[in-house]
Amino acid sequence: MTDKKNENEGLGLLADLPRTHAESVHKLADAMLRHALWPAIAVVVAGITVGTLVAGLEGTSGALVGGVVAFASSFATLWLMRRTAAMNPMLVMAAALGGFIAKMLVLLVVMLLLRNVGFLHTESLAFTMLAVVVVWAAMDVVASRRTKIPTLIIDSGDR
Repeated sequence: MTDKKNENEGLGLLADLPRTHAESVHKLADAMLRHALWPAIAVVVAGITVGTLVAGLEGTSGALVGGVVAFASSFATLWLMRRTAAMNPMLVMAAALGGFIAKMLVLLVVMLLLRNVGFLHTESLAFTMLAVVVVWAAMDVVASRRTKIPTLIIDSGDR
């Protein structure tokens, strides 16, 4: 078994696998950012374009604000993952669920506070924010499916 492990390491097969739970969470957060960044930017640009065509300058500003708020909430998720990575895996899962609930509440409060602002087109803001959050979440799923993270990380104690 040891010979097989050394042979695989020599080939570089195990070199990129995380050795701790924290490393796996960091690797997943990096992959989520890589997969989600450009599609989310494209959605914001599309939202700004459609908002401008539909409502002029108000549509532009509404879509821009919606995109910025959605990006901030998505980056907050990645920040939370990195902050809790070294904790017990069950606590990381609890923090992720709590963070998701808090994120949705913050997005709701922001939408309620900005709905009557005169220079923002409410629909452009809402649809751009929603589209970015949905696309980012979908890309998070794609990243988690494509990222090679072992199911069990057993500490060998030889470090």
